[in-house]
Amino acid sequence: MSHIPERKENDCLNCGAIVQGHYCHQCGQENVIPKETFWHMVTHFFYDITHFDSNFFHTIRHLVVKPGFLSKEYMMGRRVSYLHPIRMYMFTSAIFFLLFFSLFKTKDVVTLTSEKPLNDKQRADYIISLQNRIKKDSTNKALVTKLILFQDTTRLLTPKDTLGISFNDTEIKSLAAYDSVQKNLPSVNKDGWFKNRLAKQRINIIHKFQENPEETVNKLMDGFLHRLPYLLFVSLPLFALILKLIYIRRKKFYFADHGVFTIHLYVFSFILIMMAFSLGKLEDNTGWKFMGTIAPLLLIVLFGYLYLAMKNFYQQGWGKTVIKLLVLTILSLIMMIILFAIFLLFSATTI
Repeated sequence: MSHIPERKENDCLNCGAIVQGHYCHQCGQENVIPKETFWHMVTHFFYDITHFDSNFFHTIRHLVVKPGFLSKEYMMGRRVSYLHPIRMYMFTSAIFFLLFFSLFKTKDVVTLTSEKPLNDKQRADYIISLQNRIKKDSTNKALVTKLILFQDTTRLLTPKDTLGISFNDTEIKSLAAYDSVQKNLPSVNKDGWFKNRLAKQRINIIHKFQENPEETVNKLMDGFLHRLPYLLFVSLPLFALILKLIYIRRKKFYFADHGVFTIHLYVFSFILIMMAFSLGKLEDNTGWKFMGTIAPLLLIVLFGYLYLAMKNFYQQGWGKTVIKLLVLTILSLIMMIILFAIFLLFSATTI
């Protein structure tokens, strides 16, 4: 409640309803004099900030310490004391991706990995893969040339030497040639819009790989990483749908309930991953190698948290919860692999 004087009139300035008390029962606006001083604006600003902070940290504490508790509270209608799930997700995801993109540069990651020499096993494995590809396409001169290069043990090779896409001798090697072939085909045999776009993009990507493989990989990964926020946002309702299917016999849980549970799980995951980032940076700056062993343990913490959250929220025994946790893990992993493939393909089309 603000400290601005209350209006003597009882008509709401926002919606026009008759106000009974200090707040409008229709829209919730406070029935105060619309003219306020600069000091009132400043105090209102600081109140909003401190109120948000207290609500946020109060909510986060319950989220971390009591798995499934916040989702149950929201489902039961006890919501005023906690930050709304959507606001909490937007706030934590914004901090997470701000930290993520400030710590990780795609170009640096690809360059570092490409400059490290290949060991004997990596080299041998790549030679085998080249030999298998040549068996299927013996006329591909680029593959044969690359095989000779990798069989030369006097040459020091790095992962960037494995990059590159080449045309087969029978493939169309330019956009002009592709358009010419399509123009001369009968209408029924011409590629549709989607296939046409994919074919042209493939020719474009191959040319770019041939010109500068490392830069093309950088652009591909950079485009993919900057679409990660969208990927996670798309995965939210899909994860909730998987939960809905797993608990389909629990009629009292609506899709929105599964959605709230998913949001709380994602927020906790953001916090956990930010901890992993922090430990990684601490290891880099201090040289404390044991920090690198703590980070993988956070994955076990995530599974333990998910198990407890499912058990507490859905109120089932440990046996059923373990089985459903395994099913959820498998289905969500498949879902994420498909989403990763789709977003990676889309990133490739925008190189």
